[in-house]
Formats: sequence, C-alpha cells, structure tokens
Amino acid sequence: MATTGFMRQSSFLALIVVCCTEYFALCLEKTRIAALETESISGLRSFTFGFNKPLVKHKLQQRTLIMSQTRSRYAYKSTRSPYVKPNARSARAKRGRGQYIDPSRFVKAAKPPHLQEYVPTHRFADFAFAPLLQKNIAQKGYVTPTPVQDQTIPLGLEGRDIVGIASTGTGKTAAFALPVLSKLILNRDSRALIVAPTRELAQQIEQECREMSEGSGLTDALLIGGSSYGPQLRSLRANPQIVIGTPGRIKDHIERRTLRLEKFNTVVFDEVDRMLDMGFVTDVKLLLSKLAPQRQSFYFSATMDSRVSGLIRTFSPDAETVSVASGDTTDTVHQDVVRYSDTTDKQDKLHTLLIQPDTEKTIVFEETQRGVERLERELSARGFSVVSIHGGKSQGKRARALREFRQGTAKIMLATDVAARGLDVTDITHVVNYSQPQSYQDYTHRIGRAGRAGRIGFALTFITQ
Repeated sequence: MATTGFMRQSSFLALIVVCCTEYFALCLEKTRIAALETESISGLRSFTFGFNKPLVKHKLQQRTLIMSQTRSRYAYKSTRSPYVKPNARSARAKRGRGQYIDPSRFVKAAKPPHLQEYVPTHRFADFAFAPLLQKNIAQKGYVTPTPVQDQTIPLGLEGRDIVGIASTGTGKTAAFALPVLSKLILNRDSRALIVAPTRELAQQIEQECREMSEGSGLTDALLIGGSSYGPQLRSLRANPQIVIGTPGRIKDHIERRTLRLEKFNTVVFDEVDRMLDMGFVTDVKLLLSKLAPQRQSFYFSATMDSRVSGLIRTFSPDAETVSVASGDTTDTVHQDVVRYSDTTDKQDKLHTLLIQPDTEKTIVFEETQRGVERLERELSARGFSVVSIHGGKSQGKRARALREFRQGTAKIMLATDVAARGLDVTDITHVVNYSQPQSYQDYTHRIGRAGRAGRIGFALTFITQ
C-alpha cells in the first residue's frame, strides 16, 4: 500500500518537473527572441569594418531564420476555416462605403445660362452702414448690390436672424460681413463669431473682412486647424471683436478655456449645411449654447435641405429666409463620364484630358490623401505643373498651393473633398472626379467649382468599364 502511494507521488512530481521544464524552455525562447530583436543592428554592422562582409550578411540571415522558426513554433494556431476568404469582410465594408450613384446621373448637358437682369431695390450708398465702412466699400467700387446682398443687408442692419440661400459666387460673404462689421464699428462692446467648415473658407472670410473694415481698428482672431496655437493665443489675449474659424479649432479653444463666448452677440455660420453634413451638429449646438442668449444669427449656404433647415429652426425659429438661388447650381456645367479599364488606362486618359486646348484651370478630386499624393507624383513625372491640397497638409502648404492655383502658376489642383466648398476661384473650367464622390450631394459640391459667373463649365467623372 505504501509502495503504491509512493509511486503515485513520484508520478505526480515527475509531471510537475516536466511542466516546469517546458515552461522554462518557453521563457528562455521568448527571452532569446527579445535579445535578438533588441540587439543593435548598427552594432552588428560595425563589425563589417575590418571583417568579412559576406560573413556578417550570413549571420544576419541566420538570425532572421532563427527568429522566424521560433515564432512559428509558439504562434497562435487559428481554428478559422481555410476556405473563408480573409478579406471578405473588408471587401464588404469597402463596397458599403458611401452612396451608390447611378452613372447616368453623371451625364447631363449644360443649359446656356439665362441671365435675367436683376433690378435692385437699393444701392450700396442707401444702406445705413458706419461712415468708415461706407467709405471703404465706395473706394472698392461697390455700387450695385447682388440679389442676395440687396435682400439680406437691410434685414441684417435691422438685427434680424437670417437664413440665406444663394448660389456660389453671388456675394454671400459681403451679404453677411457688411452688416456685421457695421454693427461692430458702431458698438465697440459687440463681438462676432464667424464659423466656416474649412480652413480655406475661413481665411477668405478673414481677408474680405479686413479689406472692408480697413482703418476701423477692429481686431480679429483666426482659429483654424493646421496652424500653431501660439499666434492664435496671442490674438485671443488681445480681446478681439471678431473670431473667425472652423468648428473643431474653436471648440478646442473653448475646452482649453482660452476662448469665452458669453459676450459674443452675433454669430455667422457659412456653408452651414456642409458643416452639419461633416458631423459638426454637436459642435454647432455647443457653440450656440456658449453665446450670449440675446444674439443675432446668420446662416448661409448654397444649398439647404429640409433636415438642415429644421435644425436651423430649432436654433432661430423666427429667422427670415432669403432665397435667391437660381435653379440647380449644376445647370451651367456640362457633365459626362470617362470609362477606363485599369490604372494605366485611367492615368493615360487623364493625361489626354489635361492636354486638351480648352482645358485651362482644372481641379481633380481624389478620395484619399494618399491617392492625391500618388497622383501628384505621377502627373509631375509626366511634366504637368500640379499643386495639391488635403487635410493632411500643413496650413502653410495649403495656402501656398491655393495661391499658386489662383495666380495661374499651377493650372491643375489635386484635392480631396476639403476643397469642394468655399474656394473663391472664379476661372475654373474643368472639374475631374478621378474618384467617385461618396454621395450625390458631394458630387454637386465638387462640380459647382466650374461654370461660375454665368460661364459654361465641364465636369468629367471616371468610372470603370
């Protein structure tokens, strides 16, 4: 009996010894891998001075083989069926991105612009602006307001909330900026917040406000992403009367407590529908909750659907709507498709398009930042003068690219959808959708860059055969 118990105890001890041995062996192997990985390659390469280089190369290869064999020995063995395609899920996700758009919607003949002469009710001299502001706009040659200016400025000067709907290039910025600037000049205790969806649009608004209010002593702060916080903080410490920026960066400053909006009694949301489409609904509500309860609000956009107008009504239920949009903003754009078979064919057809005599200033849209950079390298190698703009570039690089494109130094701009709104470039002849947009609304925003100011533009969308 005692012998049997002793044998059982010995077997149990032997099992423990085997398990411990295996465990320590595993630990040693893992330690060996870590040592191999952390050992400096540069240290090994230093042996190449004065030693046989092929021998060192052999040692490196041997080390790599040992590490791979050890990893495979202790690697996790999946129980997943080998018959399931590993990329099936990602393929489904990719197909599910964005909205399916029937290619037939990319084909449409342009309608010659029917320019009905607008008879304005007012002249700029009739508006009750601050004297200095009146002087500045007269020096700039402002005599007759555009329809949106003619109908919006009187309401703005009365302090009314306004929803303005007008096509791109009709003078929306001056329509809200002039009443706001006049209010700030006449009442130095007033403060205004102007919010735009993109950095470029915010910069354009700031530039126009500075030109129109020259000599007034008004100070401003430009709060946009991609720029250093230092200059922005210095501007905010100067207690500016105008703060212009994008929703994300303005929210950052609020959370950092470097910007307080309690005294801001005027707010402007330009391209408000695009802001909400981009997911800034929560940010817009946050900004409105931080502003003075008694405030004047302006909401401007080229398009306005029922969802967006409903949100605006919750913010400003008594707002006056001014709509001077003349039909579909794409009516003056000739739209067609370009079919391609593979990547090389796609690049060649883009090349052919860009060298046509009637192709002057062109925006080419790509879906991703990486796609923009890859296409920029390809076109540059083919001899084209190209600039690019996307969210991954610093603000300085974006501003420089936009300046070169405006001035005509570069005739081609590659862009993601960040450039589809608010860019004030009036002489764009062609818009190329090198990648299809995520929605039809994005498509209309893209091609709206062409066919402005009563001219016919061209939009071409690449689709597979």
